[in-house]
Amino acid sequence: MRRARLLTLGLLLALAGCGPRQRVVRVAVALPLTGDLGNEGQGLLRAVTLAVEQANEAKRFPFRVEAVGYDDRADPSEAANVANLIVSDARVVAVIGHYMSDCALEAAPIYAAASIPMVTPSATNPELTARQLSAAWRGPRVVFRMVPTDEVQGAYAASFAFRNLRRRRVAVMRDQTPYAKGLIAQFEKTFKLMGGKIASEDGISAGDKDFKALLSRIKAEQPDALYYAGTYIEAGLVVSQMRAVGMTKTTFLSGDGAHTPSLFQVAGDAADGAYLTTLGVPVEVLPADDGFVAAYRERWPGEDLKPYDPIGYEAAEIILDGLARSGPDRAKLVGALRATHRRGVLGTVSFDEKGDTLAKAVTMMRADAKDRTFKVAR
Repeated sequence: MRRARLLTLGLLLALAGCGPRQRVVRVAVALPLTGDLGNEGQGLLRAVTLAVEQANEAKRFPFRVEAVGYDDRADPSEAANVANLIVSDARVVAVIGHYMSDCALEAAPIYAAASIPMVTPSATNPELTARQLSAAWRGPRVVFRMVPTDEVQGAYAASFAFRNLRRRRVAVMRDQTPYAKGLIAQFEKTFKLMGGKIASEDGISAGDKDFKALLSRIKAEQPDALYYAGTYIEAGLVVSQMRAVGMTKTTFLSGDGAHTPSLFQVAGDAADGAYLTTLGVPVEVLPADDGFVAAYRERWPGEDLKPYDPIGYEAAEIILDGLARSGPDRAKLVGALRATHRRGVLGTVSFDEKGDTLAKAVTMMRADAKDRTFKVAR
């Protein structure tokens, strides 16, 4: 009899443990999480995770939200593999990513076919959103962009170089990515319209290390500035080797891909005085008492805020707000995101018919090697 009672008690306890489980809804975070750009991707993932954790703690939803990282390694082919993996998970309702424009361009059609919204915090190639209005686009307009495009950034950099820095002969260099090509094209167009001259134009490949011969040839053209479009890795090598070949008085400018503390790890003191555009509200000027900044530092003590971290956090908040209006339905969430009008750490965010942000803020920053920081250029 005693044994029967114990068996009955055990069965009741087992049944009690089999109660209804809380539903899980996922936000995929598709970024480079390893490799040269892994630090940037990891910072964004931390920011998104913070927003999701806050939502769960506040019990905003009758389900639990998870932020799940996917490593695209900044490689377009891997981005496509990641996108296919994401759409196969029925729990995923939205994607934050991708970091690089070429990865975003490759992955976006895959998300469109599955009606999964994709909110990119950093991909700036104009074609990413513009092609959604073409007759060739298949599926709904699922791409939303949190930052201005290369057209805005390139024009701003050219205007700053010509008007603020009074540079008249600029050499341009770029890697082979869609991001860099678009940025250089707009820089050149605007700079020439203003009366400036492009002294030389050169392309390099990501992963190249030695630019001294090329820079020596560029030096002979006597440019008063060099504008580089690419990521911080090659940007750091270019600016340090510029100084090594004697281009000590040539101003170095670059885009948002180089605006990161990691630039100093590559270029060291040679980065001092470099001018770099950043998109949206620069992390350096976010108020110290801002709720996001304080929460980030408390959650991850010792981790420096990266330029795109606040943008990643805001992208997550926009998705969470949309989720509150639409419920965990992919297609309905796309519609909710189109109606976004939210004021947060970046100011007011809303999107046009292509999915581009209506906020077009670009800021020029100046590198200070003394304390390894960036300051707003005047």
